[in-house]
Amino acid sequence: MQFDIRRFDIYRKIPKDLTQPTNTGAAISLACISFISTLLLIELYYFITPEVASELFVDIPDSGHADRIPVHIDITVLNIGCQYVGIDIQDDLGRHEVGFIDNTLKTPENNGAGCRINASFKINRVPGNFHISTHSASSQPTDGDMKHVIHELTFGDTIKGFRQIPNRKAFHPLRRFNNTNRPSHASHDYLLKIVPTIYEDLGSVRRYPYQFTFFYR
Repeated sequence: MQFDIRRFDIYRKIPKDLTQPTNTGAAISLACISFISTLLLIELYYFITPEVASELFVDIPDSGHADRIPVHIDITVLNIGCQYVGIDIQDDLGRHEVGFIDNTLKTPENNGAGCRINASFKINRVPGNFHISTHSASSQPTDGDMKHVIHELTFGDTIKGFRQIPNRKAFHPLRRFNNTNRPSHASHDYLLKIVPTIYEDLGSVRRYPYQFTFFYR
């Protein structure tokens, strides 16, 4: 008798005409296919998604901004017209600008009763402040109600277009901040702590935004 190695096959195939599909077998097959497909998609997602690595630096990054930090503010003062309000900037180096007008756009709101201010400027890397006031106006409004809505306040480079950024809200925590429930003649003070940040994407493109926290009183 001729030797046939197939005699040792323990995984023998059953002829197709002897097999019969069942609902249970179909359900198990579909479940296995779904499970394997899900695992493949998850692994593919993690493979193509860039990893965000965070590092802490002690020194100030060389951001190309020299000794000044870019600031962008978009704010609406609800009850004072544009002819009265302006931006004042001062710091511990002796800077004191009243009614800053460079890169500043004022848009009347509420039929001229309010004013939306959109401005970009730079501040020194020293303690100081900038504020919205009526100090630069030739005459003062009869109502000094400074209720306002902050649409945007950012420091440094913009992070628009960069999606893989953890804790994105830390770069603009005052976005859409509304304090219209305060008394009409109350003062509004924001104490800010800003932290320089370096963001570098896979193409080695660097941005230098600033994270910040605030305390409102």
